[in-house]
Amino acid sequence: MSVFSKTPEVEVRERRLHSVITYNGTAKDLYEKSKSGSYAPCDRSFSQCSSCMGGQGGGVIAHIRDVALVCHAPIGCDAGMYNAALAARGTALARGQKPFSLHVLSTNIQERDTIFGAAEKLRNAIREADSRFKPRAIMVSTSCASGIIGEDIESAAEEMEEELGYPVVPIYCEGFKSKIWSTGFDSVFHAILRKLVKPPQKKQEDLVNIFNFGGTDTFTLLLKRMNLRVNYLIAMTDLEQLETISEAACSTTICETLSLYVAAVLEEQYGVPEIKTASPYGLDWTDTWLRAIGKATGREELAEKVIAEEREKYREEMEELRSKLNGKRLYVISGDSFAHNLANIGKSLGLELAGATSLHHDLHTDNPESVNTLNALIESNGDIPNFSVCNMQPYQVVKILRKLRPDLLVCRHIGLTGIGSKLGIPTLFEGDANYSIGYEGVVKMGWRIYEALQTKKLVENVARHFEMPYTDWWLDEEDPFYFEGGHGK
Repeated sequence: MSVFSKTPEVEVRERRLHSVITYNGTAKDLYEKSKSGSYAPCDRSFSQCSSCMGGQGGGVIAHIRDVALVCHAPIGCDAGMYNAALAARGTALARGQKPFSLHVLSTNIQERDTIFGAAEKLRNAIREADSRFKPRAIMVSTSCASGIIGEDIESAAEEMEEELGYPVVPIYCEGFKSKIWSTGFDSVFHAILRKLVKPPQKKQEDLVNIFNFGGTDTFTLLLKRMNLRVNYLIAMTDLEQLETISEAACSTTICETLSLYVAAVLEEQYGVPEIKTASPYGLDWTDTWLRAIGKATGREELAEKVIAEEREKYREEMEELRSKLNGKRLYVISGDSFAHNLANIGKSLGLELAGATSLHHDLHTDNPESVNTLNALIESNGDIPNFSVCNMQPYQVVKILRKLRPDLLVCRHIGLTGIGSKLGIPTLFEGDANYSIGYEGVVKMGWRIYEALQTKKLVENVARHFEMPYTDWWLDEEDPFYFEGGHGK
């Protein structure tokens, strides 16, 4: 069955990948049940908070330099664009580039529009984006409101594309369609593949597609030593880079949660091989990743040379870090595959993995041959007894951490980091998904962990003066997953 369909919308992850937002058990149990298809997903009867696939999709698109984004939504849906603007500026400065301003407009759907329709508002907003930003393409993202009233986005986009003379691309990312907000990433990539990517005019044998979020560019210098060029996608890219991703020698997904779909489609439709190894987080996974890229690009000897040089360069520093961190217990909370990535760095540093929580879990991948990072983590670290899936629910995280009391907490999402400090647990925020990449990244992570551990007295003092906003009943209830599987209904 084909991964890619030319239909306007990509199928949501619940149906396509059988993704889940709740699980409590061991890593090996979840992997075995995923593989056999025996895991029966259950829903939660209480949810404290969540995120939206529309917000995730818009946040990715907003980082493209010569593209404008029109959000066909009430104005409140786009409040998160402020954070996207800060992230775009930070990413540009981190890479030594000119600061980047977002090109985003909202149609500001209101109550009257939900009755009489807002197609003309959309057309006017697209014209305004054209006049104000002079983009080379305009993306139009949907919302719950535009989806519920059945707006014909496809026809409006086609009309405006003919009027303006350049691509106007709809992205179908209504938040109510999926509880897996990462479906928003799939929606963006599906739109790009459907409307922007061109068949290859030539193959660029030294070009590697790297799909990741914004952040520092830690790939260019590393792969340059193998005589390879990096096509960093999507953050800070331009339309020409997107149009020619079909010409790359291979594609690698640094966060599989973000981009396994686009990598699978590029391999299927254009013959761009997907690097089917875990991402370069931790010494062992970096070795494997470089060797896979070397094999895909005919640079095996150069890959081995880089591996040997990097291993030797950081050997003494790694030994020092392991001696300082040995036996310390680490807990990780992050998005699906990135939780596995961060946990594997802990192994390289000699830390004991107390457990991990991922924000969702895909029971399958778009390409059956794609890397399964949960399995890779089990193969590297053995089974993980305290493994859970929880879509960013603080009321559950509090109980998990109170029970396990790790020496250190590492979080990918800043909203959860305060919980660790309030419980007296030194906490590290891993906001830049690229900072801990590769051999140098492991060392940098090690020293940051060592420094975080020095805050133990401070956070213990914080914990003594902080009262959790939960009832004694909940704090005393043993099971953090009480509200799943029929409880509490």
